Amino acid sequence: MMTQAFYSGISGIKTYSTSIDVVSDNLANISTVGFRGYSAEFSSLFEEQLQTTNSLASFDDTVGIGTKIQSTAMLQATGTFMQSDKSTDLAINGNGWFAIQGYDSPIYTRDGNFNFDKNRDLVNKDGLYVLGTVANNISADNILTKQQNSTPLGDVTQQQKLRFPETLTYPSEATTQASFYSNLGVEDTTRTISTTVVNAQGEKRALRLEFNKVPTQTSNGLQWNVKATIQSLDNETVYSSQNGTLSFSPEGALIANTLTDIDNDGTKIDIDLGNDYSGIVSINTPVVSGSSKTNGTIGGDLVGYEINSDAEILATFSNGMQSSIGRVGVFHFKNEQGLERISGSMFKESVNSGNPLFYKDAKGDNIIGTGIMNHRLEGSNYSLEVGLTDLIIYQRAYDANSKSISTADEMMQKALSMDA
Repeated sequence: MMTQAFYSGISGIKTYSTSIDVVSDNLANISTVGFRGYSAEFSSLFEEQLQTTNSLASFDDTVGIGTKIQSTAMLQATGTFMQSDKSTDLAINGNGWFAIQGYDSPIYTRDGNFNFDKNRDLVNKDGLYVLGTVANNISADNILTKQQNSTPLGDVTQQQKLRFPETLTYPSEATTQASFYSNLGVEDTTRTISTTVVNAQGEKRALRLEFNKVPTQTSNGLQWNVKATIQSLDNETVYSSQNGTLSFSPEGALIANTLTDIDNDGTKIDIDLGNDYSGIVSINTPVVSGSSKTNGTIGGDLVGYEINSDAEILATFSNGMQSSIGRVGVFHFKNEQGLERISGSMFKESVNSGNPLFYKDAKGDNIIGTGIMNHRLEGSNYSLEVGLTDLIIYQRAYDANSKSISTADEMMQKALSMDA
């Protein structure tokens, strides 16, 4: 039994010394962004069966002969979220990991403290590249080739560093469609509606519609003349004009229209005045200001890059337009507990974790599969109160095992002196 006391005490000292190291590491990283705490799990080295004839005995019929650290398990709880002033700071609200381009293989982390460096690469605080999907909608001469709201995630094995140009141009798009809405009323008064259009050179022009009642009306409904002009914004120069006639039913619905389009410096603009009651009407009710809707936009220069709550990387332009140009990848594992920690909040995959994967939707498309928050950073998921409590418990357990060794040693010395 004295020998058993030595073994139990020594194994206890080793076990609780390791446990204290685990807790100490957790406490040392209590302020580390994206840190995942660990907890020590114990198991018995051996167990000795006790002989008893009472099958209803209320005590365990085994006695342990020492303990060991079975494993150190990663804590899965989400850490506390901290406010940030950067849209490039991201926090994962749920399962998932960001990937950083390591020297040999990707590094996985919950630390979303990202920024664009001088080369417009999205990097972490150590200057390592963040991995994701590039939309490939930027030409070699830094012109946006396609405006899009979202960038689908590519294959999990094809994620790359997110590099974007320092200068980027949103190309102008000529107006090809203009729709108008208004009630002309029934009074013989000139009505006008104007809207802004863009020509093929990216210049703004005014498309102006002027309505006047036809002098000689038929007995069935009303007829209005309409003149469309493309002119400068200051109304000083007229570039083109087109005339037409509108016919309305007695109830004021548009039933015929001969004005269909107008030339805008070589680009045809289709003019949509509606049908029935969907666009221009002539009803004997109070007249309200007309409205319009057009496509086309002037060109714009890059204002900056930002990341939204869907992990979309957005380019914002001086003309007020935005476009997704990439997406930060969020990776998942079949067994997150199997990830191997490199240091701090950095991990790498292992045989136990399995390969990284993307979640898929019902259509089989790759998705983020978790909540993403911008202007946020995730703090450590380890509680200071828990750590201090565990540290006290483990320290006392360490002292108790140390005392058992000294007690066993005293008993051994007494036994040896009695034998003498």
